[in-house]
Amino acid sequence: MPDKRTAPEISRLTAEKRPAVRNAVLFVVALCLLLLTIQVSDGWRARKERLAEVAVATTNMSHALAAQAESAVRVVDTVLAGVVERVETDGMKGAGRPRLQLHLKNMVTEVDELHGLFVFGPDGHWLMTSQDRIPLYTVDDREYFQYHVRNPDRFVHVGKPVRSRSNGEWVLPVSRRLNNPDGTFGGVALGTIRIDYFSTLYKTFDVGSNGVIMLTLDDGTLVYRLPHNEKLIGTDISNGPVHKMYRSLGPAGTAMLRSKIDGIERLYSYRHLETYPLIVATAQSKHAILEKWLKSMLGQALITLVAIALLLYFGRRLVRQIVIRDHLEHELVQARELLQEHNRALTVLADHDGLTGIANRRRFEEALDVEFARTSRSGAPLSLLMFDVDYFKRYNDTYGHVAGDACLRQVAQALKDSLVRPADLAARYGGEEFVALLPDTDPAGARMVAERFRQAVMALDIPHAGNGAGIVTISAGVYTSSAATAADSATALVERADALLYQAKQSGRNQVCGGDLAAP
Repeated sequence: MPDKRTAPEISRLTAEKRPAVRNAVLFVVALCLLLLTIQVSDGWRARKERLAEVAVATTNMSHALAAQAESAVRVVDTVLAGVVERVETDGMKGAGRPRLQLHLKNMVTEVDELHGLFVFGPDGHWLMTSQDRIPLYTVDDREYFQYHVRNPDRFVHVGKPVRSRSNGEWVLPVSRRLNNPDGTFGGVALGTIRIDYFSTLYKTFDVGSNGVIMLTLDDGTLVYRLPHNEKLIGTDISNGPVHKMYRSLGPAGTAMLRSKIDGIERLYSYRHLETYPLIVATAQSKHAILEKWLKSMLGQALITLVAIALLLYFGRRLVRQIVIRDHLEHELVQARELLQEHNRALTVLADHDGLTGIANRRRFEEALDVEFARTSRSGAPLSLLMFDVDYFKRYNDTYGHVAGDACLRQVAQALKDSLVRPADLAARYGGEEFVALLPDTDPAGARMVAERFRQAVMALDIPHAGNGAGIVTISAGVYTSSAATAADSATALVERADALLYQAKQSGRNQVCGGDLAAP
């Protein structure tokens, strides 16, 4: 049948279609950009979380390594202090000499950290050694010996690493000054630690591919570096990134830096020993840290690109459908149905907590009004349980908000698992506070559920250094309303359960208060 519409009508209809087509194209483009934005945003967030996670791990590792190095040097220092006291008090003549000689040998045998113990006179000659024979050469040219000649203080001195002249091993010298009775320089007591001792110790730590562990003196002299390279021992790295960060940030710090030794960019964490002039640093390469993240991102990017390609394909078809007047109504119906579906999904999301996945406060308050009205009519008991994670602020301050969110999710899941009846409702009330609404439940049953949940949270065994129990625990308040308490309101039910929760926290936490039928 010929088209009976006039030219002006056809022109008007064509003009009406153009904005629709343009809007459809803009919609598809905007949706593609939105997907890309979400992908980039999620990827960047995941990257930051990965770096933050490794930063915590390297910080903890540097703390542990510093503690071990501190312990090793302190053991040698303690032995040296005893040697100095014996030499200055008993001397090295007569019966005291063989006893002191035996003491030196016994200490080297019993103390793993010790390579050797030595006593030198004021001219650098050997007076006593833990070894079988006394060498003929002097040590007056050694840095540690010259230090004590110049400095009258009696403090321990950790010297630059040297190669032992007796067996060629690299050792770290730890020394103390000996004084004559008149206070003049009387020599040096020396204890040495094998550099290989640190090698054996640090190889037990996993720093990933291209990872690094370093032990240096305050002045930047390298004592040990993993991966081990003997040629680097004793080199000056004071202008390296770790020592620059140390001079800027102080005793401890973490940052992404590029090594001057091999040019690899790493996430470094360092810590200065509390007592001795040593710095321990550990690092993981940026590439190794982000390798897994990068693979995940590439997979997600591929999925996003496929989704965008599909969007473009179906967008093109949508434009064609808009252009075809006969299919316009059909497309509008589909769009309306899709919108209704999205609205239903949004309604579901509005009733659930985004972090934990259980019901939110809005859903709880709606359910509370319904159940309270029902129990007012029927006289059946209605129990309300309120829970609070003990010292949660300390937990966040200690482990960070990412760990705090993970903790809340585990606690919420434990609460959900503790409720066995379909009518029971678990909800996040706010922050670290949760509620459970138990229709047709008497006080004894409500208390049993609360105790079951408390035990379930303890069974999670989530470490919590700021809690006396050492793990994450909860406190709970239990209140039951029945026909005997008809004067109660839904608000009063919440207030009384909250008061019992406060009582549980005031009574020492990690306990349940309430569970007795409320008085009229």
